Amino acid sequence: MDFSHAGYMGGGVSIPLIPVKITLSPSAGDNTDAIQNAINEVSKMKLVNGFRGTVILKEGVYDCEKTLSINASGVVLRGSGSGNNGTILNLTGKPHTCITIKGDVSSKTIGEPTTIADSYVPAGTNSFNLTNASAFVVGDTIRIIRPITDAWIKFMEMDQLVRNGKKQTWISGNIATERIITKIEKNKITVDVPLNDSYDAKYIGVPGVSVQKITTSGALTQIGIENFRIVAPAQSVTINDGHHRAFTMSGLSDGWARNIEIFNTVNSISVTGKRITVDNVSIIHNLPTIGAAKPADLNGSGQQLLFNRCSITGDNLFFFGTGAKVTGPVVVLNCIFRGNGWIQPHQRWATGLLIDGCQVPGGGIDFMNRGVMGSGHGWSIGWAVAWNCKAKSYLNQMPPGSANWVIGSYGDRLRKAIPGSNQTGSITYDSLSVLPEGIYDSHNKHVTPASLYLAQLNERLGKQALINIGYKK
Repeated sequence: MDFSHAGYMGGGVSIPLIPVKITLSPSAGDNTDAIQNAINEVSKMKLVNGFRGTVILKEGVYDCEKTLSINASGVVLRGSGSGNNGTILNLTGKPHTCITIKGDVSSKTIGEPTTIADSYVPAGTNSFNLTNASAFVVGDTIRIIRPITDAWIKFMEMDQLVRNGKKQTWISGNIATERIITKIEKNKITVDVPLNDSYDAKYIGVPGVSVQKITTSGALTQIGIENFRIVAPAQSVTINDGHHRAFTMSGLSDGWARNIEIFNTVNSISVTGKRITVDNVSIIHNLPTIGAAKPADLNGSGQQLLFNRCSITGDNLFFFGTGAKVTGPVVVLNCIFRGNGWIQPHQRWATGLLIDGCQVPGGGIDFMNRGVMGSGHGWSIGWAVAWNCKAKSYLNQMPPGSANWVIGSYGDRLRKAIPGSNQTGSITYDSLSVLPEGIYDSHNKHVTPASLYLAQLNERLGKQALINIGYKK
C-alpha cells in the first residue's frame, strides 16, 4: 500500500516554528505549577492560523513532581536544547507521566448508514463501491465499520485459543477506521488514504461492512513538544510496577514531538492520535526492566503516524509495538534500536505498518501470531512491511487471507509455531505445527529504492515534500 500519508498534516509537510508568547526560567523546588500556568495562559490566547503560541523554557533543570497537561489546540512547549546544557525536565516525586496531550473526542453519526457492495475489497485500495452513495458528497468524513464474525475468527484460526485450561477471546466487536471522500462516481467512492485491510464478504456476513457519515468534535490540533530532555531516576522495575513515562498523545490530530532526549522512563511514549510525527527522539535506559512481560517504549496505535530517526538503547523491552485494532498507516523510518529488544506489533490485528530502513542489531523484527501470549493476542499484524532493514532476526509469518513482507533486509529468518500453553499456563511451542512464513524478497541484499516511504512520498507530492521533512536528496 501507499504509506506516504503517515506523519504531520498527512505527510511531507514541514513542522512549523511558532512564535514565543511566554518565556520561563527554572526555579528551586517543583516547577510543575509554573510551567502549567504558562501553558494555561497560552491556551487562553486567540488562535491565529491554527496556533496560539509557544511556551519556551530557558536552559536549566526544571524539577517536575506532577504531570504537565496540554488540553488546548495550537499550543507548543519548547525547550532550549536537549543536551546537557539545555532544558532538562527532571521527574521527581511519585511515578508519573511527564507530559500528556489529550483531546476529548466525540463523534456524531449523520443520516443512515450504507454498506460496501463489493464482494472483496483489497488492502491498499482507495476506492470501492457502495450499495448507495447518494447521501454522500466529496469532503464527507466517513467511518468504515467491519464487524468481527465467528466465520472470520475461524478462518484466522483464532477460535481455539486456550491457556491454562481456559478459553481466550482473540477479538470481538468491530474494527472501525475513518476516511475522507475525495471523489464520487455514481456509487463508487474514492477516499483520501488507502485502506489498510481487505474486506471479504465471505467472512463478514450480512449486512456487511457499513459506511456512515460522521462529524467529530473535541479533537485537539496543531500541538507540538520539542527541544528538551526528560530525565527519570534509573528504574529496574517490572511492567506492573509504578514508573515514570515520557509523554502520551491521544485525541490529537496534526501534532509533533521532536528533538527530545529521554532517560530511564518505562513504557515511554504512547501515540494514539492521528497525523502525528515523532522526530529525532532518543530514549536511553541505564537499567533493564525485569520479568517476562516487557514494556513498549514506542506505542504507535493511531492513524497516519510517522516515527522518524528515533533511537532507543535498552534491554528486555519492546522497542516498538502496536495495540489492538490499529488501522494505520504507521511508519517507523530510519530508526536505530540497540539492545535485547524487539520491534513487535503486539495484539489483536493491527494493519498497515511499515518498518523502513531500521536497525535492530541485537534483537528482532517480528510480524507474528502471538497466540495465547498476553491474554490471547493472537495474530498481531497484517499487511506489514520491513524494507531494507538490518536485524539479528526476523519472525515473519503469513496470516490467513493477508500477507506480511520482509524485503531487502539483512538478518536470520526464524520459524516458529503459534505460542500455546501447558497445564501450568507457561508458554509452549508445538514443533510440529510451524506457521507458514510471510513473504521474503531479496533477503540479505538491499533493494532500490532505499526507502519505500520516501519513494512513495516523492511520487505523490514531489521532492519538496522530502526536503520538508529533513531529507535533502
